Amino acid sequence: MNIRNFSIIAHIDHGKSTLADRLLEICHTVPPDKMKPQLLDSLALERERGITIKLAPVRLKYNLDGVEYVLNLIDTPGHVDFSYEVSRALAAVEGAILLVDATQGIQAQTLAHGLAALEQNLTLIPVINKIDLPNADIESTKKQLIETFGFAAEEILLVSGKTGQGVQKLLEIIIEKVPPPKIDLLSQSFSGLQVLRALVFDSFFDSFKGVVAQVRIVEGQTPKTQAPIIFLGTKASGHILETGFFAPQLIPNNGLKAGEIGYIATGIKEPDLVRVGDTITSLSNIEYGTSEDKNDNRLTINDIQPLPGYKQVKPMVFVGLFPIDADEYFELKEALAKFRLTDPAFSYTPEQSRALGAGFRCGFLGLLHAEVVQERLLKEFNVDLLATAPSVEYLLDRKPIISPSDLPQGTNIKNLEEPWVNLRIFVPQTYIGSVMELVQDKRGKFLNMQHFGIQVELLYEMPLSEMVTNFYDKLKSVSSGFASLDWEFLDFREADAVRVDILVSGEKVDALSTIVFRPKAESFGRRMVEKLKEVLPRQNFTIAIQAAIGGTIIARETVSPFRKDVTAKLYGGDRTRKDKLLEKQKKGKKKMKTIGRVQIPQEAFLSVLKS
Repeated sequence: MNIRNFSIIAHIDHGKSTLADRLLEICHTVPPDKMKPQLLDSLALERERGITIKLAPVRLKYNLDGVEYVLNLIDTPGHVDFSYEVSRALAAVEGAILLVDATQGIQAQTLAHGLAALEQNLTLIPVINKIDLPNADIESTKKQLIETFGFAAEEILLVSGKTGQGVQKLLEIIIEKVPPPKIDLLSQSFSGLQVLRALVFDSFFDSFKGVVAQVRIVEGQTPKTQAPIIFLGTKASGHILETGFFAPQLIPNNGLKAGEIGYIATGIKEPDLVRVGDTITSLSNIEYGTSEDKNDNRLTINDIQPLPGYKQVKPMVFVGLFPIDADEYFELKEALAKFRLTDPAFSYTPEQSRALGAGFRCGFLGLLHAEVVQERLLKEFNVDLLATAPSVEYLLDRKPIISPSDLPQGTNIKNLEEPWVNLRIFVPQTYIGSVMELVQDKRGKFLNMQHFGIQVELLYEMPLSEMVTNFYDKLKSVSSGFASLDWEFLDFREADAVRVDILVSGEKVDALSTIVFRPKAESFGRRMVEKLKEVLPRQNFTIAIQAAIGGTIIARETVSPFRKDVTAKLYGGDRTRKDKLLEKQKKGKKKMKTIGRVQIPQEAFLSVLKS
């Protein structure tokens, strides 16, 4: 079979998208006048930030020795927050290009993605990129690849994604080394007919075609247009409206066969019915139920085995998302349902807040993931959102505490557990001291240190709650931007944490409640009330801003009231006239303080939560 399915994996900013551009160029997939840098990064946010957020499949055609080969490439993100995108891409291919920047060497995600590919028994092709740069250290990078992954020196390819040097040779090596798709012609067959089984690795919503599933055809082939199909996981049924492949835009064709990567337009209008990792099969020769007649050769839906999907992704960071205009709640709900199709690592559940009204508690894989989702919802769905402070999932008596308001008040909280993660940091030797100091300040526990030339790998265990504040920004700051980070969930451990509530004029603002490590609670509360004092508008009465743990106030700030000179109109008489007016004003302010409510404007919420 002249089909090769492969992916490009690397750490962030090691040149995956630029190399993909050269492959598209050499294979003449895109006309020269339509070519532009990072072509596969189709999202506006990807181009704006210069990072890959979504996996992107594309079909290439390359002629080698008179034989035409179909190369299905899936470009992947490099940041740790989008590792689920990488895992789904790897499940749909037989080989992977392990790309390493010659100026930076092996970094955290190089190791993480490389090991993930080896776990799935994929053929790895080691490639050193950016060899055209004057500061490229090719020999050192080669040595790291040999020591880390056990590659032979002669199998490591040298390329420049920018100039195209060595890319032609890479294409030939892909055809030579990546195995063609394995197809078992006897499995799941019925009366000589091959049953369709297609793995859904991504999907998106189209207002005309319904849910469009991006699939790898594992067995069989897609039936004709309008043929019924079924999803074995959700039991949802639809019809094939269109099939095709990516070039990189959607190109319709007459059907997909085993080994190919493409798309199936299902016509399903409810996004929740299509899930990543599900198996699509054809209903053309399948009936529901189980036949009671043993001699009956009809194939039933129970006879077809679903393909092994993906492991269920577990959200690590939770943020409350609320519409700024309460009337947009249902628009937000619809937008989240459609968005989840394009990002299955994202999850959401309804949430009610006294301060912010109706909204959703959303789960993300990390802070960058949360930030990117909010920006995409704004730009792609035009939804204005207010986000609460990020938090992690705690366990109280082994029951999940997702929102801080679910945790009981007070300091005597027993059986509270917090998530811990394994931390892998790659950093030049110069910055070891400052990085270690930072991680220890964040309650990190040192495990091991390993040297890779001038690079050092530091292994730590650390509470996830310390990572979701500003750890990544500080890590980049203390290492002058050279440090790289990878982490994975470890387990839940006993936590000494309390809930810090913020009270404005005696009323608790639940959107600002936060679970904090007890020794840091007082300083956290003080920072919050100081920030609120800066952004809260003054009223005609005194506003008390307090931080509290249970019934104990740990910090307080006061917003002074507006003052009106009620004695300005007096022009004579004795002192008692002035005292009478001042006493009347004092009573009015006291009454206003008891019945007046402080409306916290959205700008104040945004300012505090950003800090």
